[in-house]
Amino acid sequence: MFFATVDLPTRGDADSVMNQEVNDNGNPVAGNYYIQSAYKDAKTPNIVTVVLGDYRSIDTLGEQIVVFTAGLILVLILSGHRKERKVSNREENS
Repeated sequence: MFFATVDLPTRGDADSVMNQEVNDNGNPVAGNYYIQSAYKDAKTPNIVTVVLGDYRSIDTLGEQIVVFTAGLILVLILSGHRKERKVSNREENS
């Protein structure tokens, strides 16, 4: 973790790459586009909602599917485990 944080820019540095309009390749930085165009594109005052719901909607949907699937698998595993206990308890009592 220490080695990864050494290369980070100073907090609040206006000259850091993330605060520039154009990156080193000459392409516009996505964060600046989001900040400048979020309200114009979606007419929503909350920039986080615009970024997650409009600009990155497919990615967000994929993340929701993964979380839902993991929860469903967990429920199925736990419910199957309970049935095995009930069967084994009945066998011991008979």
